[in-house]
Amino acid sequence: MSALADVPVLTESPAQSGVLRRAWPHLRPHRGSIAVAVTLSLLATLSMTLLPPVVGWAIDQVEEGDGTGLYLAAAMFAALVTGRMVLLRTAELWLARAGERVVRTLRETAVARLASAPLRFLEAQRSGDLLRRTTSEIADLASFVRSDLPDLLAVAGYLVFTTTVLLFYSWQLTLVLVLVFLPPAVLAMRWFQRGARTAFAEEAAERATVAATYREGVEAQELLASRGAETEWARRFDRDNEKLHRAAFRSEIVVLRSSGVTLAQGVADAAILVLGGLLVIGGGMPVSTVAVFVLAMRQLFESANQLTALIGQLQTSRVGLARLLDLLDTTARVDTGSAGGGQAEIGERGTLHADALHYSYVDGVWVLRDVSCDFPAGSRSALVGPTGSGKTTLAKLLAGLYEPDGGQVRFAGVPLADIPPGELRKRIMLIPQRVHVVTGTVRENLRLVPSSPDDERLSWALGELGLLPWIEGLADGLDTEVSATGDTLSAGERQLIGLVRAALVDPAVLILDEATADVDPVTAERIETALDRLRADRSLIVIAHRQSTIDRLPHAVRLHEGRTARSEPEPSRP
Repeated sequence: MSALADVPVLTESPAQSGVLRRAWPHLRPHRGSIAVAVTLSLLATLSMTLLPPVVGWAIDQVEEGDGTGLYLAAAMFAALVTGRMVLLRTAELWLARAGERVVRTLRETAVARLASAPLRFLEAQRSGDLLRRTTSEIADLASFVRSDLPDLLAVAGYLVFTTTVLLFYSWQLTLVLVLVFLPPAVLAMRWFQRGARTAFAEEAAERATVAATYREGVEAQELLASRGAETEWARRFDRDNEKLHRAAFRSEIVVLRSSGVTLAQGVADAAILVLGGLLVIGGGMPVSTVAVFVLAMRQLFESANQLTALIGQLQTSRVGLARLLDLLDTTARVDTGSAGGGQAEIGERGTLHADALHYSYVDGVWVLRDVSCDFPAGSRSALVGPTGSGKTTLAKLLAGLYEPDGGQVRFAGVPLADIPPGELRKRIMLIPQRVHVVTGTVRENLRLVPSSPDDERLSWALGELGLLPWIEGLADGLDTEVSATGDTLSAGERQLIGLVRAALVDPAVLILDEATADVDPVTAERIETALDRLRADRSLIVIAHRQSTIDRLPHAVRLHEGRTARSEPEPSRP
């Protein structure tokens, strides 16, 4: 039997080898735009690379006293500069369009995978890490595509085209350049690469840790304040932040290694100037050839310098892409609940049956053991038991949010694992103890259901549940603003939001987790009245502690130490 420890966990520092190959399935749909962008970029680079030969031609025309040839060379120079500008801007537009489409595809894929991932998988990850991989690192990748990738393509083109020009004009000087410049430059870059993979990966992992620690601390602010543990959390955050500082410093030290390329350039410049000058003095080489060689060599070195500046950002983007691909690969491996294919006939209403359920969060420690219970269509049941008895875990298993480690849950005779997620959510709905709300109006929060209901449908649902007086009592009715934390609504009012959403979806089974816990009496009465007015053919399962709520329900499933026994609810004491 599996446990939480068997759920795949994201790798903090995933392998960076073959990231482009692994990313190709996401690039393939945009290969046409990418090819056009790359072609235009290389043509722009080629036009710039041809400028030194044009200058050399102009020098030859001056030495020969050919004014017409000089004017023609000047016109060609102007045409190349203008053409390069047009090609470069067009290439940047195509590249930005293609890059943004790729990034959008990656972002949408990541969000879709997380949205369909099993709850158990999501709970096994640090929320701050998930947040960073799907927001900050994708944003960094988008920034790289817009700003740095065009420069990187240009640099690559310059290196290839300029080397070709140098070989054409003087293979002897090119050989000297290669011997003097290439060995120390390669050694410097290899030295950089040896430290870059580890340093940048460690920095990315530490950034994710800081984000996770910060998020967890903010979410637990009330708990920290009530326990007087703010100082301890601040120490933990400072400790993680210091690790990030050290990791970032190590990355900067590694980047400095690439400055060895600049030193190699200085040595090569001196060697070529001396040798070229000697060849001209000796009469074996035209001045134009030396001029072309020096200008082209400067382009080559400028490209190398630009590559040195880009290499750090390239490595950062490579790490971010590797971490994003790790998220996509991991979520592709886990069971995303797409089983079943919808082949079995699934009734609109039916019995929800749990058979011999076992579940554990840690190997060897069972939260639920051999739990069996039935909830016939239209039944009203309370799920009761002491704190820690497994009520919420059972509710998530019944809703299909968890998969049991043993046993099976069936709806209308069909295993939940065989019901497509969309169909399952239409038939079984869980309203958690703290209903999630988003920044916006009450109307926008009520519409967070698949059908996107209009105002008429909202009014119908509110009327059916007897909640129109509550809406009318809000400051601006349906237009009342709600914050993401829900501070403008009480816990009970958030439960009312959840009940209205349930009425709009009209599930066959509605499960409520502590709907009336920590709720004022007036709101509790509204919740209980709304529950009484739900359609009679809907199964209702309520996790409850309030005796008044339990008394309203004719049946109860009692949990004790992870086991169940079905019984009638005890009458409330006078």
